[in-house]
Amino acid sequence: MGGLFGFLNYSNKDIKGLPDLTNALAEHSAVRGTDATGISFVSGGTIRIVKEAKAARNVDFKHPDNLKALTGHTRHSTQGSEKRNYNNHPFFGKCKNARFSLAHNGVLYNDDELKKKYKLPKTKIETDSYIAVQLLESQNKICFESIKYMAEKVEGSYSFSILDDRNNLYLVKGDSPISILHFTELKLYVYASTDEILY
Repeated sequence: MGGLFGFLNYSNKDIKGLPDLTNALAEHSAVRGTDATGISFVSGGTIRIVKEAKAARNVDFKHPDNLKALTGHTRHSTQGSEKRNYNNHPFFGKCKNARFSLAHNGVLYNDDELKKKYKLPKTKIETDSYIAVQLLESQNKICFESIKYMAEKVEGSYSFSILDDRNNLYLVKGDSPISILHFTELKLYVYASTDEILY
């Protein structure tokens, strides 16, 4: 379980104060988890992931005002210790056409079955969520078809946020909540797990 948050800036302009928005979203998303907090964004054509085993109120995220997209996560641990930072979201993945990050809100219960069925490689990451990264990597591409493939294989509750290194942001809603606000004048979408977090 946890909270998802982030934004997509589709203007061709910098938006002043984006780090303030990121930190506010993270702090308000902490109602859904205080074990760890993380964000991912693209800088210089590379996916950057910053995450810590701390509540959002104890983290001060810094990033440029010229970001096009950001995805974040606050974690309530259900599987895999948050003290091992590799268990915390967002997770890094790579395919032939892109490198990406993925965050998950919910609980998946068929991850072990999928690992065996598709002979997916063993990893030190202990969370149920990481199976989503492995399924996307097995398709060797990030696109609507591979994301659909992943979402139809996993069982349980979920919403996913996926950001690739070309600033394409994908949101996948299953049984777990996700809400989106559109600021048309700014050309900015902002999302979080619940309306309460956004407002």
